[in-house]
Amino acid sequence: MNINSLCPCGSQKKYSECCQPFHDGKAKPDTAEKLMRSRYSAYVGHAVDYVEQTSDPRHRESFDKEAALEWAKESEWLKLEIVSTRDGKPGDLEGEVEFKAHYRREGKEVVHHEVSLFTFFPKEQCWYYTDGKEIREPIRAENKVGRNDPCICGSGKKYKKCCG
Repeated sequence: MNINSLCPCGSQKKYSECCQPFHDGKAKPDTAEKLMRSRYSAYVGHAVDYVEQTSDPRHRESFDKEAALEWAKESEWLKLEIVSTRDGKPGDLEGEVEFKAHYRREGKEVVHHEVSLFTFFPKEQCWYYTDGKEIREPIRAENKVGRNDPCICGSGKKYKKCCG
């Protein structure tokens, strides 16, 4: 990543003034959201060592560095969207960040929607990614029933007069 270009995390700051100090080990994110953003930028820059190092040490053995690097390299990272945050500020011990990571892989645009959990370790004075829960968007039917269409229950009535 170019140090003078905008940081891929979406902060509107230069990479050198945003996530690069975290990636280089010169600073630690002081909020769960900053850690989330820096982890996204690490995937963009294929810095999976950083992703591993910022994973909760109690769960780090399950991190597959090779698979993470493959995913990072095979994806064209488009943008990070922070949906919401809960706690995760200085002084908190836990935080939650809901985000959408937009990327393109194998010619298809994908949105990874997740609620990530973060834990602050006071002894180390740093945040770690603890766990995440992917949010699956509901699949919508292609063919919607119109108000004046026959009802789907088979009554013979219009949908709006029956089940609609």
